[in-house]
Amino acid sequence: MPQLSYLEAIRSGLQEEMARDDSVYVLGEDVTMGGPFGATKGLTDAFGESRILNTPISESTVMGMATGAAALGMRPVVEVMFIDFITLAMDQLVNHAAKLHYMSGGQLRVPLTVRAQGGIAGASGAHHSQSLESWFMHVPGLKVAIPSNPADAKGLLKAAVRDDGPVLFIEHRALYWSKGEVPDGEHVVPLGLADVKRSGKDVTVLALSRMVGAALEAAEQLAAQGISVEVVDPRSLCPLDLDTIAASVRKTGRLVIAHEAVQTGGAGGEIAAQVQEAAFDYLDSPILRVGAPFAPVPAGSSLEKAFAPGKDDVIDAVLRAMGRSS
Repeated sequence: MPQLSYLEAIRSGLQEEMARDDSVYVLGEDVTMGGPFGATKGLTDAFGESRILNTPISESTVMGMATGAAALGMRPVVEVMFIDFITLAMDQLVNHAAKLHYMSGGQLRVPLTVRAQGGIAGASGAHHSQSLESWFMHVPGLKVAIPSNPADAKGLLKAAVRDDGPVLFIEHRALYWSKGEVPDGEHVVPLGLADVKRSGKDVTVLALSRMVGAALEAAEQLAAQGISVEVVDPRSLCPLDLDTIAASVRKTGRLVIAHEAVQTGGAGGEIAAQVQEAAFDYLDSPILRVGAPFAPVPAGSSLEKAFAPGKDDVIDAVLRAMGRSS
């Protein structure tokens, strides 16, 4: 299989879907020039400016236009430079795109994909570093995908574009230049299907996005101490593959949930609640969470490094779940 960067995998998925379906088009700020990180680089040459549209700096306008186009049969892919800016388009995404199918009694479909770049990276400060995925898990009618590697980034994006409802596709900027094998040919990862990235028997670590890599590093280090860690990547948060997660917890008896978002009100709390409802009798210790402090992300590099959760935090939580001190 070819080695692609996370960014190249996203571009490949977009290009394949645009070639497959003429109703797919991309719109956003500076997308004809590749966008802020280069995800749409070269697509204008391949498909023309009628399908790669630059927009004004007005997220609410762009989201409203895309929602209307989707309801009329197009399959728009909106690029939001930073997930922080999606706050400016919440009305259009949450109150309209997510609800039109229901409010129309099933007469309208909204096949809208929203690509949003999030996560802590590059000392970008509090306005460009948030992880807001838990907000959108709370919205009926909206799906949320959050890939952790190039193969899943391509496969989930293709599934999102083909979905007949709105999908928020969250990309982590710190992963853009990471590389991995991506299958040749048709590669689609269904929304709502988790993946066991590493098998283990003592503790399940369910990790999101960048924290999947941190969890795998932690698992490798803990193996030297005789602790077998199973790493599960949900890949999408809504729908959530509770069956795979609960099956892992029934096997290991322990669960640590790791994400980069602030711990308070994060996705980990909802997942923990669902797991204890599904597998409470199998738990040998309390479910533990790893997340960022309840504070804005600091801009300074050293402060950001101290703020962002990582491998050592996962190791500490696993040891606590096992009843050991770090």
